[in-house]
Amino acid sequence: MIVIEHTLVSDEVVEEQFVCDLSKCKGGCCEDGDTGAPLDTKELDIINEVYDIVKPYLTKEGINVIEKQGRYQYDREYGWVTPAIDGGMCAYGFRDETGTIKCAFEQAYYDKKITWKKPISCHLFPIRIKVGKEYDLVNFEPRETLCNPACKLGKKLKVPVYQFLKEAIIRKYGEDYYGQLDAYYQHYHGSK
Repeated sequence: MIVIEHTLVSDEVVEEQFVCDLSKCKGGCCEDGDTGAPLDTKELDIINEVYDIVKPYLTKEGINVIEKQGRYQYDREYGWVTPAIDGGMCAYGFRDETGTIKCAFEQAYYDKKITWKKPISCHLFPIRIKVGKEYDLVNFEPRETLCNPACKLGKKLKVPVYQFLKEAIIRKYGEDYYGQLDAYYQHYHGSK
């Protein structure tokens, strides 16, 4: 366990290797789960602000679910989450021509229509954060079967989880935090 600021980071975040392989998983993390994507409370206002801009990217099914259930909903176990279509794909997801699930928020971001990329929980996946009273737990939690191709690709390319998720970690915790994580890796694993 690595202690950085107010977090306890599991060793797997620096020891395991991971690189998403969308050609194999087809963005399955956007439809494989108990609920939609967990949301930070600050993200609720952002979703309300960008919804009309993002709406043209959504599927008819996604729009219907959002209009019936709301732009986000409260789950007793996970807190605020995005709605899901029939307990499957996130209502903000759509499939591209290859069948890969893409995020409407992220596509609008890449099209320079909004400045918010996507929910931080999605950006950080397969890192999952469990908020505690004194420390947040930062764990590496890939989906067992779904993420196998990403674990294999990460090993082949020799990319630690934290390096693959550099942008997301910096977005969540800042440059100094990432620097501390990298210094730990370099000290204990960099010469291997």
